[in-house]
Formats: sequence, C-alpha cells, structure tokens
Amino acid sequence: MKLGKRLSAIESLVTDQYTQIWDCCCDHGLLGSSLLARQAAPVVHFVDILPDLMNEVERKLQQFHPKKINTASASAWEVHCQDVATLTIPKQTGKHLIIIAGIGGDLMADLIAAINQKNSDVEIDYLLCPVHHQFTLRETLIDLGFALIEEQLVKENKRFYELLLVANKPPLSSNTITPVGERIWTTTSPEQKQIAAEYLAKTIGHYQRSLLNSSQEIEPIINAYQAITIR
Repeated sequence: MKLGKRLSAIESLVTDQYTQIWDCCCDHGLLGSSLLARQAAPVVHFVDILPDLMNEVERKLQQFHPKKINTASASAWEVHCQDVATLTIPKQTGKHLIIIAGIGGDLMADLIAAINQKNSDVEIDYLLCPVHHQFTLRETLIDLGFALIEEQLVKENKRFYELLLVANKPPLSSNTITPVGERIWTTTSPEQKQIAAEYLAKTIGHYQRSLLNSSQEIEPIINAYQAITIR
C-alpha cells in the first residue's frame, strides 16, 4: 500500500546507517513494511501493545516478506507485542533507530523517557511524529539532553505534523533542540511558507484558547510562539 504524505516524509528521513530499526506503536505496520521492502536496515522490528493487531501484522509479514534462511539479501523482521516503554534494546555495534508516530507528544515523552532510562548506554536515534503536545515532547527531549539532527513540518489532510529526528548520543553535526522549533520555520518555497504560517496561527490559537481553561503556565508558551519569525 502506498504511504501518505506524513508516512512518506518519515520514511524519507531514514538513512541506511542503522543496524536495527524499531517501528513502535506501529499500527498496521505500513511504515515498517516500506522500510523492510527497501532493506533500510538488517533488522526491522514491529512493536505495539495490541495482540490482535500484532497477529495481523505478523500474518501480513509472513505473506509479503517471508523469512529467508541463510541469505543476506533481505532484511529480517521481528514482531513484539509489548508496551513500548518496556523495550530493552540490545547493546551491540552500530546504531538503532526508534520510530514513534501517531500518538500524542505527552505519551510519546513518557515512552522515550522510559526507554532512555532502560537503555542509556545504547546509541539510539529517535524519529518522532506526535499528533499534538509537541511543546511538551520537545521540553522532555531537551531535559534528557538529546540533540537535533533534523526537523520538518508536514501538512496532510488539513492536519499539521512536526517530524523530529533526534539523538541520545549527539553527533558532531547535531544541533540544539528548541521548545518551539527552528528549522521548521525556515522555508524554501511559497508553499512551505504558507504551511508554516497556517501552522503557527493554529498553534497560537490553540494555546490562547487553552489559557482560559488551564492551570498550566500557558502564557510563556504563547509568547515563545509569537516571537517566531517565518523565513
């Protein structure tokens, strides 16, 4: 099945430098299957907590990507029916990529903190696409000492998504993660500039509405977004 704009953008950020890729909260496994088909890594893991869903994912993998014995011509795959927060990443030579998409940034932040605590000695990049609470997620990543590799803004079906590629062991080429983003506001076309402007206005509007019904410190968040200049 063809990937939509959001999943295609996530998939395009996956380079061939990883020894194992973990597609977490994988839903029906479309993203992981695409990475498997292009042999993006020697091993692709599919992780979700729902047994029926993971049984269906495994059935489709057996059908379309049957495991081959004694061959190095294709990527291997593994299915894990478990809470993402309980993942134990094998310590080995090479780098892992954990992909988490399709959930809120607050839950995503909790999952990453739990994974990082259990696997702090393993080199891991995280490719993230929260559906909301991006500010909360970014603050957690900053607190954990992660660094930014890449960030993008994508619009699909009238919804906006931030894509964040971050590292727990920052490479020399990485940058500081900021609470409201930086690169996503630097555009290269009129279309991108329009998308960024729409997303910024929507985000500020959301927090201004939240200001009426929330006990959280919302005003500093609003001020941070209002200070953004789209370039």
